[in-house]
Amino acid sequence: MNPPRLLTIAGSDSGGGAGIQADLKAFAALGGYGMSVITALTAQNTVGVAGIHEAPPEFVALQIDAVLGDIGADAVKIGMLASPAIIAVVADRLRHHRAERIVLDPVMVATSGDKLLRDDAIDALRAELLPLAAVITPNIPEAEILLGTSIDSDAALERAAAALLDLGPAAALVKGGHFSGARSDDVLAMHGASGVDVIRLPGARIDTPNTHGTGCTLSSALAAFLGRGLPVVDAARAAKAYVADAIAAGAAYRLGRGHGPVHHFCRLWQRAEREGT
Repeated sequence: MNPPRLLTIAGSDSGGGAGIQADLKAFAALGGYGMSVITALTAQNTVGVAGIHEAPPEFVALQIDAVLGDIGADAVKIGMLASPAIIAVVADRLRHHRAERIVLDPVMVATSGDKLLRDDAIDALRAELLPLAAVITPNIPEAEILLGTSIDSDAALERAAAALLDLGPAAALVKGGHFSGARSDDVLAMHGASGVDVIRLPGARIDTPNTHGTGCTLSSALAAFLGRGLPVVDAARAAKAYVADAIAAGAAYRLGRGHGPVHHFCRLWQRAEREGT
Protein backbone atom coordinates (compact mmCIF):
# COMPACT_ATOMS: atom_id res chain seq x y z
CA MET A 1 0.00 0.00 0.00
CA ASN A 2 3.02 2.30 0.14
CA PRO A 3 3.53 4.89 -2.62
CA PRO A 4 6.58 4.53 -4.88
CA ARG A 5 9.71 5.83 -3.14
CA LEU A 6 11.31 8.39 -5.44
CA LEU A 7 14.66 10.07 -4.84
CA THR A 8 15.92 13.13 -6.69
CA ILE A 9 19.62 14.00 -6.60
CA ALA A 10 19.89 17.48 -8.04
CA GLY A 11 20.32 21.20 -7.48
CA SER A 12 17.81 23.47 -5.81
CA ASP A 13 16.01 26.18 -7.82
CA SER A 14 15.08 29.13 -5.60
CA GLY A 15 12.51 30.19 -8.21
CA GLY A 16 10.64 26.91 -7.81
CA GLY A 17 10.32 26.00 -11.48
CA ALA A 18 13.15 23.52 -12.02
CA GLY A 19 15.58 21.32 -10.09
CA ILE A 20 14.66 19.72 -6.79
CA GLN A 21 11.48 21.79 -6.53
CA ALA A 22 10.17 20.65 -9.93
CA ASP A 23 11.11 17.04 -9.19
CA LEU A 24 9.28 16.93 -5.87
CA LYS A 25 6.21 18.56 -7.40
CA ALA A 26 6.14 15.99 -10.20
CA PHE A 27 6.66 13.11 -7.76
CA ALA A 28 3.76 14.30 -5.60
CA ALA A 29 1.50 14.97 -8.58
CA LEU A 30 2.07 11.42 -9.82
CA GLY A 31 1.43 9.74 -6.48
CA GLY A 32 4.99 9.14 -5.30
CA TYR A 33 6.78 9.75 -2.02
CA GLY A 34 9.53 12.21 -2.85
CA MET A 35 12.95 12.46 -1.19
CA SER A 36 15.86 14.70 -2.06
CA VAL A 37 19.63 14.98 -2.07
CA ILE A 38 20.66 18.57 -2.75
CA THR A 39 23.89 18.87 -4.70
CA ALA A 40 23.91 22.65 -5.07
CA LEU A 41 21.98 25.77 -4.18
CA THR A 42 21.18 28.16 -7.01
CA ALA A 43 20.07 31.77 -6.77
CA GLN A 44 17.70 31.51 -9.71
CA ASN A 45 14.46 32.89 -11.12
CA THR A 46 12.62 32.94 -14.45
CA VAL A 47 15.23 35.26 -15.99
CA GLY A 48 18.48 33.50 -15.11
CA VAL A 49 20.92 32.06 -12.59
CA ALA A 50 22.58 34.66 -10.36
CA GLY A 51 24.81 32.25 -8.47
CA ILE A 52 25.62 28.60 -7.66
CA HIS A 53 26.82 27.27 -4.31
CA GLU A 54 27.90 23.62 -4.51
CA ALA A 55 27.37 21.27 -1.59
CA PRO A 56 30.51 19.57 -0.27
CA PRO A 57 30.81 16.12 -1.88
CA GLU A 58 31.05 14.42 1.50
CA PHE A 59 27.73 15.98 2.52
CA VAL A 60 26.13 14.82 -0.73
CA ALA A 61 27.30 11.31 0.19
CA LEU A 62 25.88 11.69 3.69
CA GLN A 63 22.47 12.64 2.29
CA ILE A 64 22.42 9.65 -0.06
CA ASP A 65 23.42 7.27 2.72
CA ALA A 66 20.79 8.70 5.06
CA VAL A 67 17.98 8.21 2.56
CA LEU A 68 18.94 4.95 0.90
CA GLY A 69 20.22 3.37 4.11
CA ASP A 70 16.83 3.83 5.78
CA ILE A 71 13.94 4.44 3.37
CA GLY A 72 15.33 3.11 0.09
CA ALA A 73 14.13 4.11 -3.37
CA ASP A 74 12.11 2.46 -6.11
CA ALA A 75 13.58 4.89 -8.64
CA VAL A 76 16.23 7.62 -8.64
CA LYS A 77 16.34 10.75 -10.75
CA ILE A 78 19.68 12.54 -11.15
CA GLY A 79 19.84 16.16 -12.29
CA MET A 80 22.38 18.94 -11.76
CA LEU A 81 25.69 17.68 -10.34
CA ALA A 82 28.04 20.54 -11.33
CA SER A 83 31.51 19.06 -10.59
CA PRO A 84 33.57 15.88 -11.12
CA ALA A 85 33.88 15.37 -7.36
CA ILE A 86 30.12 15.38 -6.85
CA ILE A 87 29.62 13.08 -9.85
CA ALA A 88 32.15 10.62 -8.45
CA VAL A 89 30.60 10.50 -5.00
CA VAL A 90 27.05 10.12 -6.36
CA ALA A 91 28.15 7.21 -8.56
CA ASP A 92 30.01 5.58 -5.67
CA ARG A 93 27.10 5.76 -3.25
CA LEU A 94 24.53 4.58 -5.80
CA ARG A 95 26.70 1.57 -6.57
CA HIS A 96 27.14 0.94 -2.85
CA HIS A 97 23.39 0.94 -2.25
CA ARG A 98 22.70 -0.99 -5.48
CA ALA A 99 20.22 1.60 -6.64
CA GLU A 100 17.99 0.62 -9.54
CA ARG A 101 15.84 2.43 -12.11
CA ILE A 102 18.18 5.40 -12.34
CA VAL A 103 17.07 8.21 -14.65
CA LEU A 104 19.93 10.56 -15.53
CA ASP A 105 19.12 14.02 -16.85
CA PRO A 106 22.55 15.35 -17.90
CA VAL A 107 21.80 18.94 -16.95
CA MET A 108 24.37 21.23 -18.54
CA VAL A 109 22.61 24.52 -19.28
CA ALA A 110 19.53 26.17 -17.76
CA THR A 111 16.58 27.30 -19.89
CA SER A 112 17.94 30.84 -19.50
CA GLY A 113 21.23 29.78 -21.09
CA ASP A 114 23.29 29.80 -17.88
CA LYS A 115 25.86 26.99 -17.57
CA LEU A 116 25.14 24.46 -14.79
CA LEU A 117 27.88 21.90 -15.43
CA ARG A 118 31.61 22.56 -15.48
CA ASP A 119 33.45 21.63 -18.65
CA ASP A 120 35.73 19.28 -16.70
CA ALA A 121 32.70 17.37 -15.39
CA ILE A 122 31.49 16.09 -18.77
CA ASP A 123 34.07 13.29 -18.99
CA ALA A 124 33.26 12.26 -15.42
CA LEU A 125 29.56 12.16 -16.31
CA ARG A 126 30.27 9.88 -19.28
CA ALA A 127 32.55 7.55 -17.34
CA GLU A 128 30.87 7.38 -13.94
CA LEU A 129 27.12 7.80 -14.36
CA LEU A 130 25.99 6.95 -17.87
CA PRO A 131 26.77 3.23 -17.37
CA LEU A 132 24.58 3.20 -14.24
CA ALA A 133 21.52 4.71 -15.90
CA ALA A 134 18.38 2.87 -16.89
CA VAL A 135 17.50 5.89 -19.02
CA ILE A 136 19.30 9.13 -19.88
CA THR A 137 17.24 12.14 -21.00
CA PRO A 138 19.43 14.71 -22.79
CA ASN A 139 18.03 17.49 -24.92
CA ILE A 140 19.59 18.08 -28.34
CA PRO A 141 22.44 20.39 -27.19
CA GLU A 142 23.31 17.99 -24.36
CA ALA A 143 23.30 14.99 -26.70
CA GLU A 144 25.55 16.90 -29.09
CA ILE A 145 28.06 17.53 -26.29
CA LEU A 146 27.98 13.92 -25.07
CA LEU A 147 28.51 12.56 -28.59
CA GLY A 148 30.70 15.33 -30.01
CA THR A 149 28.50 15.64 -33.10
CA SER A 150 25.75 17.88 -34.47
CA ILE A 151 22.06 16.96 -34.58
CA ASP A 152 20.25 18.91 -37.27
CA SER A 153 17.48 16.64 -38.55
CA ASP A 154 14.97 13.99 -37.48
CA ALA A 155 17.21 11.28 -38.89
CA ALA A 156 20.21 12.66 -36.98
CA LEU A 157 18.11 12.69 -33.81
CA GLU A 158 17.36 8.98 -34.21
CA ARG A 159 21.01 8.17 -34.94
CA ALA A 160 22.08 10.15 -31.86
CA ALA A 161 19.66 8.32 -29.57
CA ALA A 162 21.04 4.99 -30.77
CA ALA A 163 24.67 6.17 -30.51
CA LEU A 164 24.18 7.22 -26.89
CA LEU A 165 23.66 3.56 -25.98
CA ASP A 166 27.34 3.00 -26.75
CA LEU A 167 28.16 5.18 -23.73
CA GLY A 168 26.56 2.67 -21.37
CA PRO A 169 22.93 3.52 -20.48
CA ALA A 170 20.24 0.89 -21.00
CA ALA A 171 18.05 3.43 -22.84
CA ALA A 172 18.31 6.98 -24.16
CA LEU A 173 15.40 9.40 -24.50
CA VAL A 174 16.53 12.40 -26.57
CA LYS A 175 14.21 15.38 -26.38
CA GLY A 176 13.47 17.17 -29.63
CA GLY A 177 12.13 20.41 -28.21
CA HIS A 178 15.08 22.47 -29.51
CA PHE A 179 14.02 21.89 -33.11
CA SER A 180 11.70 24.48 -34.64
CA GLY A 181 8.35 23.75 -36.25
CA ALA A 182 4.93 22.53 -35.18
CA ARG A 183 6.20 19.20 -33.84
CA SER A 184 8.10 18.46 -30.65
CA ASP A 185 8.86 14.77 -31.00
CA ASP A 186 11.23 12.85 -28.74
CA VAL A 187 13.15 9.69 -29.64
CA LEU A 188 13.69 6.69 -27.37
CA ALA A 189 16.45 4.18 -28.16
CA MET A 190 16.91 0.94 -26.27
CA HIS A 191 18.33 -2.53 -26.76
CA GLY A 192 15.79 -4.94 -28.20
CA ALA A 193 15.71 -8.62 -29.03
CA SER A 194 17.24 -8.11 -32.46
CA GLY A 195 19.38 -5.02 -31.93
CA VAL A 196 18.62 -1.40 -31.09
CA ASP A 197 14.98 -0.32 -31.12
CA VAL A 198 14.36 3.35 -31.96
CA ILE A 199 10.90 4.61 -31.04
CA ARG A 200 9.56 8.06 -31.90
CA LEU A 201 7.35 9.68 -29.27
CA PRO A 202 5.23 12.25 -31.13
CA GLY A 203 4.15 15.54 -29.62
CA ALA A 204 2.78 18.91 -30.70
CA ARG A 205 4.68 22.09 -29.90
CA ILE A 206 2.85 24.36 -27.44
CA ASP A 207 3.32 28.07 -28.02
CA THR A 208 4.36 29.42 -24.62
CA PRO A 209 7.43 30.98 -22.99
CA ASN A 210 6.73 28.93 -19.87
CA THR A 211 9.17 26.09 -20.41
CA HIS A 212 11.38 26.50 -17.34
CA GLY A 213 11.96 23.11 -15.76
CA THR A 214 10.45 20.98 -18.51
CA GLY A 215 13.54 18.77 -18.72
CA CYS A 216 13.62 18.27 -14.96
CA THR A 217 9.91 17.53 -14.94
CA LEU A 218 10.14 14.97 -17.75
CA SER A 219 12.97 13.04 -16.11
CA SER A 220 11.31 13.05 -12.69
CA ALA A 221 7.99 11.95 -14.21
CA LEU A 222 9.84 9.15 -16.01
CA ALA A 223 11.36 8.07 -12.69
CA ALA A 224 7.92 8.18 -11.07
CA PHE A 225 6.41 5.86 -13.67
CA LEU A 226 9.42 3.52 -13.58
CA GLY A 227 9.04 3.46 -9.78
CA ARG A 228 5.50 2.21 -10.28
CA GLY A 229 6.89 -0.71 -12.26
CA LEU A 230 6.06 0.42 -15.80
CA PRO A 231 8.33 -0.76 -18.63
CA VAL A 232 10.62 1.91 -20.06
CA VAL A 233 8.57 2.50 -23.24
CA ASP A 234 5.30 2.87 -21.34
CA ALA A 235 6.95 5.06 -18.70
CA ALA A 236 8.44 7.34 -21.38
CA ARG A 237 5.09 7.75 -23.13
CA ALA A 238 3.31 8.46 -19.85
CA ALA A 239 5.96 10.98 -18.78
CA LYS A 240 5.78 12.83 -22.11
CA ALA A 241 1.97 13.00 -21.90
CA TYR A 242 2.15 14.36 -18.35
CA VAL A 243 4.66 17.06 -19.30
CA ALA A 244 2.56 18.06 -22.32
CA ASP A 245 -0.45 18.50 -20.03
CA ALA A 246 1.63 20.52 -17.56
CA ILE A 247 2.99 22.82 -20.28
CA ALA A 248 -0.47 23.38 -21.78
CA ALA A 249 -2.04 24.08 -18.39
CA GLY A 250 0.73 26.51 -17.45
CA ALA A 251 0.89 28.27 -20.82
CA ALA A 252 -1.06 31.29 -19.55
CA TYR A 253 0.96 31.71 -16.35
CA ARG A 254 2.42 35.14 -15.71
CA LEU A 255 5.01 34.30 -13.08
CA GLY A 256 8.18 36.35 -13.42
CA ARG A 257 9.61 38.22 -16.40
CA GLY A 258 11.25 35.33 -18.22
CA HIS A 259 10.59 31.63 -18.79
CA GLY A 260 7.85 30.71 -16.36
CA PRO A 261 7.12 27.27 -14.90
CA VAL A 262 4.77 24.53 -16.03
CA HIS A 263 1.68 23.53 -14.04
CA HIS A 264 2.83 20.39 -12.24
CA PHE A 265 -0.48 19.77 -10.48
CA CYS A 266 -2.75 20.44 -13.46
CA ARG A 267 -4.36 17.01 -13.47
CA LEU A 268 -5.15 17.15 -9.75
CA TRP A 269 -6.56 20.66 -9.95
CA GLN A 270 -8.66 19.80 -13.01
CA ARG A 271 -10.05 16.72 -11.28
CA ALA A 272 -10.87 18.78 -8.18
CA GLU A 273 -12.71 21.30 -10.35
CA ARG A 274 -14.72 18.53 -12.04
CA GLU A 275 -15.63 17.06 -8.67
CA GLY A 276 -16.45 20.48 -7.21
CA THR A 277 -13.96 20.20 -4.36
